[in-house]
Formats: sequence, structure tokens, C-alpha cells
Amino acid sequence: MSQTIKPNDNHLLGMLPEADQARVFPLLELVTLTLGDVLCESGDSGGYVYFPTDSIVSLLYLMENGASAEISVVGRDGMVGIALFMGGGSTTTRSVVQSAGHGYRLSRTQFETEIDRHGALLDLMLRYSQALITQMAQTAVCNRHHTIDQQLCRWLLLSMDRLSGNELLMTQELIANMLGVRREGVTEAAGKLDKLGVIKYRRGHITVLDRARLEALTCECYRVVKSETDRLLPWRPSGR
Repeated sequence: MSQTIKPNDNHLLGMLPEADQARVFPLLELVTLTLGDVLCESGDSGGYVYFPTDSIVSLLYLMENGASAEISVVGRDGMVGIALFMGGGSTTTRSVVQSAGHGYRLSRTQFETEIDRHGALLDLMLRYSQALITQMAQTAVCNRHHTIDQQLCRWLLLSMDRLSGNELLMTQELIANMLGVRREGVTEAAGKLDKLGVIKYRRGHITVLDRARLEALTCECYRVVKSETDRLLPWRPSGR
């Protein structure tokens, strides 16, 4: 499978002009991302940035008591390691692989060299940063004001947007950890969607059967995030 993975399967890399792709792509290393892999711990400076292709990475905030909550999700739409671009040097979040697959990584030194060119990658990173901030803000609002049912719908839609298919391998316990809610709440919410025929859930395997209905059931937070992402980073790949 890894032989079919290409750098421009990641939207940011795919939107680079061909000249930039010719310079950057040879520097990329294809890596397998396994469910539960920690790409970066809170407080780490990070030696690499990651560009997922067919995987999803969750950015989690960890509490002192061990509890966690997802503040954003990264897939083929973006990059893990935004702190290296922002100049902060380290991050307060943990980056964990939520859905296994592949991605490309670029060393910190090579990434910073490319950013210092003040070219296409810098422009993309600025726009992606704004999209990511929007997602983080809406996640905070959603977790505070909307029901677990709506949060689950939003989370499923955001995840599906970052995968090429309609299936996701994820246990209810892991979903609960991502949303920062009790497992029983996720079980009840997933059961409702299953009965409505919106999803099919079997032993950690989620299949979205009716995307239109799922969008109708979610809150406005999903549409805000998707609209802003589409505006800032319209998917027009080059070099295909």
C-alpha cells in the first residue's frame, strides 16, 4: 500500500507549485503511522513535522489528573508541528495518531530552511494556521455549549473530511477521550446514530452510511470550520 502513497496526497504538499515540489519532495520521508503513536509530547520541541496522507492525528490537551480532550484534528488537509513554524519552539499539546495510515515527515532543519525562503510553503502555512485556529476555537465553543450527540456528529464529519473513504477504526473509549466526555455518553450517542441508519458501529469500526443526515444533525461548528478551511485552502493540487 505504501507504494501508492504520494506526497501530494497531502493537500498542503499538493498545493505547492511544481518547482517547490521538485525541491521539497526528495527531502520527505514516508512513514507508517500506527494507531496510538505519539508524534510529539507536550513540551517537546520536535525534530520533525508530519504531513498525513491517509491517517488522522489528534492534538490533545492533557490535564494534571490524566484526563485529555481533543482541541483539533489533522489529516491530509494539514501538518503536525505547527509550533516550529510559529516560532514558539515547543507545544502544549500531545499529537497522537487517531486513525492509522501513512504520512511524510520533514526534518525540523529542512522545514525551517524552506520556510526561510519566504515562498509558497510559508504562504500555505500562514493560511493553514488560521484554519487550525478556527478549528480550535470552534472545538472549545462546541464542547461548552453543544450536546454530546452534536459533538460526536461534528467529530465524525471532521474525521471523514480528512480521509478518502467513509470508514473509521475507533473505539468508543478513544472517542470519549478525544471529546473529553464519559464513555457512556458516546455509547448512547453512537447508538442513536446507528438506529437512525446514519452510521454503522461494530467493535470499533464506524461506517458513515448517510453523510447528508449526519450534516443535518450536527451543530453549526462543523460548517464554520469547513467553510473557513475551504476558503483559506481551496484544494487545487498541482503536479498531478
